[in-house]
Amino acid sequence: MKALVLVDKQRCEVKNVPDPTPDKDGIVIKVMANGVCRSDWHMWMHGQPENRILGHEFSGVVEEVGKEVTRFKKGDRVIVPFISSDGTCPHCLGGKSHLCDSRLSPGANYDGGYADYVAIPKGDRNVIHLPEDLNFLDASALGCRFMTAYHGLVDRVQVLPGEWVAVYGCGGLGLSAINIASTMGANIIGVDINDANLELAKQMGANYTINSRVTNPVNAIMEITRGGADVSVDALGHSETCVNSIRSLKNDGRHLQGGIISNEGGNVSIPVNEMLKKEIRFISTYGMPVHRFSSLLPLVSQGKLTPGKMVNREVSLSEVNSLFESMSRNALSGTFVVTKFE
Repeated sequence: MKALVLVDKQRCEVKNVPDPTPDKDGIVIKVMANGVCRSDWHMWMHGQPENRILGHEFSGVVEEVGKEVTRFKKGDRVIVPFISSDGTCPHCLGGKSHLCDSRLSPGANYDGGYADYVAIPKGDRNVIHLPEDLNFLDASALGCRFMTAYHGLVDRVQVLPGEWVAVYGCGGLGLSAINIASTMGANIIGVDINDANLELAKQMGANYTINSRVTNPVNAIMEITRGGADVSVDALGHSETCVNSIRSLKNDGRHLQGGIISNEGGNVSIPVNEMLKKEIRFISTYGMPVHRFSSLLPLVSQGKLTPGKMVNREVSLSEVNSLFESMSRNALSGTFVVTKFE
């Protein structure tokens, strides 16, 4: 089969590799679409894991099942959460499968979805049936970004109608957060340095946008909200956006960290004394429990959430490396999905 393999730091190549086979409890999926994600970019930047097929935002059709699989058969339409779990640890048993002590991610711990086929371990618990009225492009556009934003806004910070939500970074995760918060009835401010991203933010539901290259975003948010946002999201993952997000909050505000910090080794100096005096809450989000798909997918099927609107273009495997290069220059707007695997 054809696959995009990470061969070195900042270099992927399309190669012919052996087709995967399922474990006795595994499922092989023919990939129909796979989102291009900034999490892939992080691995591409550092060349790890070497010789891995990247890709963790995919949907497709069941090609083959192991003999112990009971919930799926060849031909089923499916989507795959980007965190796999084993179902035995206290987190899994407590309904938090995304925090499994033995969690695995396609593209990181095993070969992922930038390929014709991908093998998923423990398929009965790590694959989700895709509704017939939800196409593969929209399903893959959900990716890790949409489920992470959904879990963060709905389950973790519990956004309420009428609240002010500021979103720093209007890439995939940020646009997802804007779309979800808008559907929840919040007032939204999108912050980015790219005017094209800010235009997309408006299309996804932002009431206001701020270009932080030309306007101090903290001051602007304080003025627009008359005292600070109820919720602020760092959807980019940078020390500056993290701190600005915290400083954009009113008393008793909630900061949601969704972006993986890409600088300073992942460490950020945050204004703790300021947070203490304002009783700011620092909350994180990473993935989503598998059982929450039953709430998320119907909202997409009904058109209440529209992940496909942020897809800029469908691309081929051979274009992904250049997209990662553009991510390094912050030169992309919207999201991209691989649908051409030849």
